[in-house]
Amino acid sequence: MSQSITLTSSYIRQQIASGKGVFIALLIMGLWTALLAFNLNYEIKGFERVVVVLILLQTHLFTGLFITAHDAMHGTISTNKRVNNLIGAICLAVFALNSWKRMLPKHHEHHRYAGTADDPDYGPPPFWLWFFKFVKTYVRWYQIVGMAIIHNIAKIWIPEINLVLFYIVPSILSMLQLFYFGTYLPHRGEHAADNRHRARSQSKNHLWAFISCYFFGYHYEHHDAPSTPWWLLYARK
Repeated sequence: MSQSITLTSSYIRQQIASGKGVFIALLIMGLWTALLAFNLNYEIKGFERVVVVLILLQTHLFTGLFITAHDAMHGTISTNKRVNNLIGAICLAVFALNSWKRMLPKHHEHHRYAGTADDPDYGPPPFWLWFFKFVKTYVRWYQIVGMAIIHNIAKIWIPEINLVLFYIVPSILSMLQLFYFGTYLPHRGEHAADNRHRARSQSKNHLWAFISCYFFGYHYEHHDAPSTPWWLLYARK
């Protein structure tokens, strides 16, 4: 797609109505599922570089699941609300049993009060203190218990090392990735008085923006036009 496209509201609605948003969402979900199935059956013979590559790929797709759920929160997957919300809820549930009903209002509070004391995503520096507040806000005890139960049942059939390396580790790395590139870097520090979103963007580099966080390094642009799906966000930079 040309970078010279004009992102009018009608153009974006047309793209979503065409089914492109659903196709991209299902593609990410399918790739995540296929790679996870491969990884859980992969015979690990020791420390191998390929294992590191597989962990990183699974991490990237975990991040894609959450970004897909995030798009659903803004209604940018499907014009059919039930389809849109169902895809979002599935992606959140797969990503460590997160709750759609709980996270949806929290995310809209983040947009409404970005960078203020009322922003559920905003926290005090330094990085780790802020990250701890972020985790405390979004991770509940029943998620941890639920994941522990699933893990202990799954290891009856799947080698535990595979479960740890290809599900637990990528999900934690993805959470760090989402927090660092999608919350901490864009909202940390002071912002100009005329920066109404209290957010900044990374320098223009579409390849790095996609690899790092599905273009959400272009964070001011996202806050300025939250109805833009992630796969069109690059064109706003």
